[in-house]
Amino acid sequence: MPGLTNKCYKKKIFYNKKKSQYRLCLEEKQKLRFNYGLTDHQLRKYFNIAKNFKGSTGYILLQLIEMRLDNIIYQLKIAKTINEARQLINHRHILVNNSIVNIPSFHCKYRDIVKFKLIDKKKPLNLLNLNKNKGLIYKILDIKDKKNTLKIKELLIVEHYSR
Repeated sequence: MPGLTNKCYKKKIFYNKKKSQYRLCLEEKQKLRFNYGLTDHQLRKYFNIAKNFKGSTGYILLQLIEMRLDNIIYQLKIAKTINEARQLINHRHILVNNSIVNIPSFHCKYRDIVKFKLIDKKKPLNLLNLNKNKGLIYKILDIKDKKNTLKIKELLIVEHYSR
């Protein structure tokens, strides 16, 4: 066709462009949200609780998130993902201190006893895929410091929510 030419236009890609401080803070917040499966509303709620405590707000924020029941079930390697842990909790298969809990965001305390409800008296719940070494009762004694494996900079998250 006359008048049409094949021109290749190259996109300008800036590889060495420096990230802004806002972007760094936002990326840290998103990393925390996606690894723990939280919504922005939930994370803001935890931040507001953490800033009322004495001490490092970022560290307290991580402690609050670590003590959620769904995260504890995931950390015990009973569920393969946090979503699977939430499903176990929502289906009322988890007991905390001998009472059924069906809220994944339930805040556990030190020395709480997490137990699995038996569906059939002869055998435990099939979904759990428990090994012979694992039991059905766990006692919460300490917080595992997960920030080392995720390399989360909690100060950037605090800075993001302090704006």
